[in-house]
This record gives sequence, C-alpha cells and structure tokens, in this order.
Amino acid sequence: MLHRVNVEPKALDEYQTIVGDEEITAIGALAEPLRGARVLHVNATAFGGGVAEILQTLVPLMCHVGLDAQWQVIAGEEEFFKVTKAFHNGLQGMDLPLTEEMKEIWRRYNRKNGEAFEGEYDFAVVHDPQPAGLCYYPGPRRVNRWIWRSHIDTSHPNPAFWEFITPFLQPYDAAIFTREQYVGAGLKLRRIAIMRPSIDPLSPKNGPLPLGHAKKILAGLGIDPHRPLISQISRYDPWKDPLGVIEVYRLVKKKVPKVQLVLMASMAKDDPEGWEYLRRTKQYAGDDPDIFLLHFERNNDLEVNALQCLSDVVIQKSVREGFGLVVTEAMWKGQAVVGGNVGGIPEQIIDGETGLLVNDVEECADSVLYLLQNPRRAKEMGTKARDRVRQNFLITRHLKDYLGLFLSLR
Repeated sequence: MLHRVNVEPKALDEYQTIVGDEEITAIGALAEPLRGARVLHVNATAFGGGVAEILQTLVPLMCHVGLDAQWQVIAGEEEFFKVTKAFHNGLQGMDLPLTEEMKEIWRRYNRKNGEAFEGEYDFAVVHDPQPAGLCYYPGPRRVNRWIWRSHIDTSHPNPAFWEFITPFLQPYDAAIFTREQYVGAGLKLRRIAIMRPSIDPLSPKNGPLPLGHAKKILAGLGIDPHRPLISQISRYDPWKDPLGVIEVYRLVKKKVPKVQLVLMASMAKDDPEGWEYLRRTKQYAGDDPDIFLLHFERNNDLEVNALQCLSDVVIQKSVREGFGLVVTEAMWKGQAVVGGNVGGIPEQIIDGETGLLVNDVEECADSVLYLLQNPRRAKEMGTKARDRVRQNFLITRHLKDYLGLFLSLR
C-alpha cells in the first residue's frame, strides 16, 4: 500500500554560506553517533503543503549526514481523504460530527496500510492524523522507535475527534508538536518534543530569483507587475480565510484603486475539499478583473517565488494555523507579512518589528494600507524578518532538532 518517494540528493555543505561553519560542524557532530540509523518518514501526499516540502529537503539531508533515510506515502481513495480532511478540521476545532462511518473508513485504511507496511527501521516518523494508526495496527515490519509528528493546531480540538484518535497515539514512543499549546489532553508518551517547521533557503521556491525573470512569470499569469499587488499563498481552505482576504482587498481598493489581489494555491491529493472552497471563493470574487484566483496541480515553486518577491504586501489572514510556512517563505524574501494573530504565526512575526499581526478584516486592511503607504518602513521590517528566519526557521535547524530527538530515544 505504501510507496516510496524519490528525492534529489542534497549536501549540507551547500548551506554553509547561509548558516556558517559552526552550525555545519554542530550538525555533523550530532549525526555521527547515528550513522547508519534507518529512518522512515510517512505522510499522506508527496505534493502540496508544507509537510511534503519539508521532507523533500529533510530526507536527503539526513542521508547526507550518514543516516539511511527514506520517505513513503500511504495509499488511500477519495473517501479516505474526505474523512481525513474532516479529521484535520475537527482536530483544529471545527464543529462538525464524527460519525461511525467516518471512524470505520479511517480505521480501515490505516489497517490496510499498517498490514502492508514492511521493512526494518530504527525510527519511523508518522506525520499528521491521516496515517496516525500505522503504529497501532500490526504489520510485517520492525520499528524500534515510533514518533508521531503533528503539524496542525490542536490547542482547542473538537473533543470527539481528539478522543477518537488518542488511543491510536498511545503506542508511540514520542510525539512532536509545533507549540506546547498544541499538546492534547491525555497524551502520555515517553517523550513530547516541540519542533518548529522550516524552509529550505536553497529550493527553487526560496532561492534567489532575478527581478526580470520574476516579472515575466507574473506577466505570464496575467498580472501587471507594475501596479500595486497584494497576495496570499495558501490552500483554498476555510482556515486560511480567502473570503476574508477578498474583503480586505475591497477595503484597500477604495483608497488604492489600482491595487490587484492574487490568491495562489497548489491542489494537494489529500485535500479534496479544496476544489469546493475554490469554487466558493470564485463565486465570492465575482467578475472583478483585478482578482486573480490561481491554482496548480503541478510544481509551482517559481510562481510562488515570483509572487512573494514582487508583492507589495503579502497577507496570511489565517483564522487557525499550525505554523504557516508561507509566512516564513515571504519573510525570507524580505517581506513584512500581515498575518493573522493565531497559532504559529506569532511565533514568526514580531508585531511592528518583523511584520504586523491582525485580528480581523478591518485591522488587516489598515495594516495593508500602512505598508503600501510606508514602503521604507515595510522594507525595514522585511530586513529584520529575513534575519529572524535565518536564525530560527531554516532546514538546518530542523535537521538538528530531529537528530537530537533521535539521540534522546536511543
């Protein structure tokens, strides 16, 4: 049932000019006692969303420092991913029912994947609720240490969903959460780790992009790079509040008539709800020629890079957010992001210093206008934002965190 994801090789030394010799040496020292350790990462999709992007870099870097690391994706049909999207929403606190049929679908696919799960591993890291039952259901494999990694905001979960999934998490040796506030009630494991997500500063999405090339990319999408531009890059999802972003744009347009809005997303296999929410967003946007609703079913790294580089203001108006790597990406490009004051976004944005935090549509519109009307101040905040990412949210730090966790579980 599970299938392996092939990743391109990466070398840790390539990051030396960004993070420095001392950091590279520290990572090598941590990795040395783990040389040859067999590590498996398992998640629900090889494309779309922050987890897949992290694994595209984390897995080859683990290999480069001497671990035997690989990445596999579970198998599932549309009925399963509809249910797991409901689990995602429920665990983030949405008020929706958890039916016996939903429970059975989740159990059935986890059981099938668990029974087909082969191999021997020192550490198996299972990402998010979709495959969380792998540890619970026996199969033809041997794993010394199981780790569950949650990337979502479970600070105020719908009790029905949390109570259902908790027994499936108890057999794990450790769990990783993005913030201490996300650790759910009743979860008693050997180790609970707090680990921030990260970006790869050398990936096509985050690496240097010539200004002329970026402008050509946006022009090819029908966007005028010479007019004021605000953007949000996120899945079409109620938690990302694209309808609220359109409201913000409409308020801003009253004072900046030439402003354009771009919403951009990649459509992930494990998010069938995204198509319905895209339809609703299109309906809400109407026929405004200055609203661009873009979606991709392929790699869109260069489009994201160009949009984040050339936007006058980047928004992330989430109403619930595990962390928000799109915020990190934009900050790395020197943007003062206007972000919802929720979840992991305040972990990144220091309000008034590296960006602006907002609580509603009106505050968001005021903040966007402030940055549009004060470009020098926006640039100052953007410079500090990039430095904050360099110090805290790069993939090299993430690799160190995992190596430290593995060592603590030996």
